[in-house]
Amino acid sequence: MAEGLPSGPLAGIGVVVIGDEILSGRRRDRHLAAVTDRLSARGRVVDWAQFLPDRSDTIVDLLRRSRADGATVFCFGGIGATPDDLTRACAATAFERPLRRHAEAVGLIESRFGAAAYPKRVLMADLPEGATLLPNPVNQVPGFALERHFFLPGFPEMAHAMLDGILAGPLADLGDPGYVERSLWLRDTPESELMDLMDAFCVAYPTLKLFSLPVLSGERRLLELGLKGEREHVEQAMVDLENALAERGIPTVPERPGREFDG
Repeated sequence: MAEGLPSGPLAGIGVVVIGDEILSGRRRDRHLAAVTDRLSARGRVVDWAQFLPDRSDTIVDLLRRSRADGATVFCFGGIGATPDDLTRACAATAFERPLRRHAEAVGLIESRFGAAAYPKRVLMADLPEGATLLPNPVNQVPGFALERHFFLPGFPEMAHAMLDGILAGPLADLGDPGYVERSLWLRDTPESELMDLMDAFCVAYPTLKLFSLPVLSGERRLLELGLKGEREHVEQAMVDLENALAERGIPTVPERPGREFDG
């Protein structure tokens, strides 16, 4: 296993962001939020995320593992033509396919850049054999897909438009209408006072996930307390949670409190 990667399965839905500039702080990641926002509207969540350097062994190792685990992966960055763009070659190695010049990708790049496609820009058409092209509505230079792994550019303006196309096309069925997340907001109630209650709900609703998210709002302490999972169980559990808090004399509101709650 490449240095720096955690052990354990990489199944479910994953997000991979590649680039030294993200890890060094020269650029801020916007991709993880873009994926989570789109999935939440479909009742799905990201199961794992990794931020990787421009390092071939690390990228290949992760892609081999996510492929073996049957993950659906959105991979951003590293598909350009500069020397630090390693993702195309790494994907070819991880998926055990030769890197070939994709004729349709060549045509798209030539249409976009004309003679300026050579000698360097055309390198973006060197893709793992058998890869499916992903349309790029911004500048027509495509991404590519292999076995539910979707490789997109690092530019958010391009990648997120392409992401919308994927979710409307090959992953149109990616959704879980039965999944919901519900929460209540509490004011000035520390988590430590609710640990026994949280434990009781984890036992009573073992198929759900409980979450507790404290927030500092000026001098006030807010706490978002909720559950996520199958709709029917969540709805019942939230009724029980609100009643249990009321029995303790702890008021709640369904939305994050604003200034009107500070009085």
